[in-house]
Amino acid sequence: MRRLTSAAPDCNPRPMTATLLEFPEPSADASRAQYLALRDRIALNIEMGRVVAGTRLPSERQLQTEIGTARGTIRQALSQLEAEGLIYRRDRSGWYVSPPAVTYDPTRWAGFMRYVLEQGRVPGTETLDKHAIPASAGMADIFRIAPGSPLFLIERRRTIDGRPVLIERIVVDPAIAPDLLVHSLDCSLTDILKTHYGIAAVRNRVDMRPCALIKEAADRLGVKSGTPGLKVTRTSFDEAGRVVEYDREYWRHDAIRVHVDLTIRT
Repeated sequence: MRRLTSAAPDCNPRPMTATLLEFPEPSADASRAQYLALRDRIALNIEMGRVVAGTRLPSERQLQTEIGTARGTIRQALSQLEAEGLIYRRDRSGWYVSPPAVTYDPTRWAGFMRYVLEQGRVPGTETLDKHAIPASAGMADIFRIAPGSPLFLIERRRTIDGRPVLIERIVVDPAIAPDLLVHSLDCSLTDILKTHYGIAAVRNRVDMRPCALIKEAADRLGVKSGTPGLKVTRTSFDEAGRVVEYDREYWRHDAIRVHVDLTIRT
């Protein structure tokens, strides 16, 4: 199977309409570290809507000239804002104000395309690679098949409003979808499995944990290796208890907000 390109798409940056020096500063506190004071200043402008989502911040050099603060202090402030999900870094392009995160409810069965659309955003899917692999011992245990048995591996990049937000690696057993790889997978895999193979997931097992994006995932998202991320592992089962999909997702940490509303039983 031909391997497809994995270069991350670029979005047109929007220049800042004003400099940070034009905005009011938070109250001074001599005991507060300089980088935190700068962090507060930028965060205040974001929260007040003076610097909107998608806006490119001034370069580190511009900030140094405007504010008169050491380059190291500026980097500390920007890294703090990145860790909080307020801004993000695009390689060789600079720092940008993060768009609102999408809300994800793991207790609700809705695919990426659907829940992004429901929140008034534009979802996108790009298949990076799809091919057969031999089942490792771990995968064989998950799918309850013999080690070395064939499995389908699908790698995709998903976007929201044109911005890459996650890389996913989906494994499917060819026994339930023999010619799956001939289909275009730049759409809902859930719909393909249901429409063409009569397979529907009735139960999901979801595991989430914070991570640092490794080089492969980071490159495909257009960020630096080590950027904060969220790893979501999802195993979907059909009515017979068979594994329908085994999916590992690597999200930008600023792109997703997990929300669960549960009824407490006593």
